[in-house]
Amino acid sequence: MQTNPFAIRIDYVDIGGHLIATDQEGYIQDMDEWSEAFALALAEKEQLTLNDEHWEVINYIRDYYQQHRVQAQVRDMIKHFRKVWGKERANTRYLHDMFPMGGPQKQGNRLAGIRKTKGEH
Repeated sequence: MQTNPFAIRIDYVDIGGHLIATDQEGYIQDMDEWSEAFALALAEKEQLTLNDEHWEVINYIRDYYQQHRVQAQVRDMIKHFRKVWGKERANTRYLHDMFPMGGPQKQGNRLAGIRKTKGEH
């Protein structure tokens, strides 16, 4: 289990009776326990309805983390999604509108099962 040593309090997301531990902000404690069901349950808890574009961002964040072992920067997301969606939607404002509770680097990472970094506030 790869737990977050910076968690102050442990909360849980219930997925059909299986409890997934998160820190007090909703970041997953054991990244190996992430699933699409976790993302859906956390999104519901955060009152966010996931659509195809949300899933594209979530999958991008997960793939980026798997390849680089660090969180994706917003500018890298914008570059990528500008090619996919066009410049009208691939911008900081659009991404923050999609993820209103902290943008793609906070809410997006939570939903993608990527833990909060030590220096993030």
